Amino acid sequence: MEISDIPLELTDKIFQIKFNPDQTIEKITSYFPLSEQECLLINSISGQNTFSNFNSIFSDTVTDEEWNKTKEQIKKRFQSELFDIDNQS
Repeated sequence: MEISDIPLELTDKIFQIKFNPDQTIEKITSYFPLSEQECLLINSISGQNTFSNFNSIFSDTVTDEEWNKTKEQIKKRFQSELFDIDNQS
């Protein structure tokens, strides 16, 4: 599976996808928890119907409307906080 196989509106919600050496998905980390439908779509696209290692950075659940309104701000803030962590060491 390629990341480009996942629809853009879904990849936008994903922070990171880690792959195993055989190119199967090891772990998916999204900004907020993905819906059950979104997880099923990823499983269908990847052919890994039993994959369940979905994680999220934030535990709050947001609607697509809320996500679309705030995603750029959330991504920018999260990236800034990551850089601040790097600068503290």
